[in-house]
Formats: sequence, structure tokens, C-alpha cells
Amino acid sequence: MVTRPELRAHAARWSEVLIAAAILLAGLWLALRGGWFFAAVGGLVLLVGLSLMIGAVRRLPFRRRIGAPGLVEVDEGAIRYYGAAVLGGEIALRDLVEIRLVQLKGQGHWRLRNTAGEALLVPVDAAGSESLAHAFTALPGLDMGAVSTALAHVADQPEAVRTVWRRAG
Repeated sequence: MVTRPELRAHAARWSEVLIAAAILLAGLWLALRGGWFFAAVGGLVLLVGLSLMIGAVRRLPFRRRIGAPGLVEVDEGAIRYYGAAVLGGEIALRDLVEIRLVQLKGQGHWRLRNTAGEALLVPVDAAGSESLAHAFTALPGLDMGAVSTALAHVADQPEAVRTVWRRAG
């Protein structure tokens, strides 16, 4: 089977949403089979599919083609970025006080600042950067819709800076 590379990349980016849609359709099919048992099981599957769909759509802006050097890792409450050259570092989620999206030299970066004032720059399209979506959801008061909007805003404008989240207090 021959597929175009751009079609394969597009399908890979949307794969989580497509799987959630398939689960939603399976739940709808079960719910419409007739009888209270299938309606109840179908309703549960619909709820699971809906929650998966919401999460998948919110994580979609984080799923990008790898276009920057380095690797992002989220492990044991810490965000680590292993840069290819000089950049790199680690910030604990509990010490994180501010998240900004910045555009530097035509490339988007997350600017993560901790309580000591140290900042870590992480390219938005580094390998593993989609794991930041899971890490950011643990932060109090973070609006993933605002994060998605900020990602679109920074991608469209050169030298843009946008504060996405700031810890209260």
C-alpha cells in the first residue's frame, strides 16, 4: 500500500481524535441497537468517547511535526529539555510560576520560569513536546483553550510574546 507522506503525517497528527470519534460511533451504534441494556452500555461508551474526544482536541495543538533539535521529557513532576547544543535544563512543576509562548528567530518556544527566576526555553516543535499538554493540565487555573489560542497566535506573528499562565500569589 502506497501512501503520500503528507497524508500519513496528517493522519498521525489527528489519530487520537479519529480513535475517539470511532469510539463515539461505536457507542452510538450500541445505544441504538434497542433494549435498555444496549442503551445503557452504549451511553457509557458514548461518555468515554466524548471525554477522550475533548482531551484529544485539547492536545491537538501540541502535536506538531518535529522541527527543532532536542528532546522534551516529563517525568516525576519535572519538565526536562535535553538541548542539542547549549540549551537544556529541568524545572519541577511545583516550582513553575509562569508559562509564556515566545517567538524567537522564527521559531516558537515555551518559556518556563520557576520560583528562583530561572527560565527554561523549550521549542514547541521539539521531540516529545506533546507531553507538555499532560504536564500543564496539572497546573492550577490553567485554561487549555487559552494555551491553544496562544499557540496559534505565536505561530502567526513574528517576535510575539504571550503569557499563557501565571501562578496566583
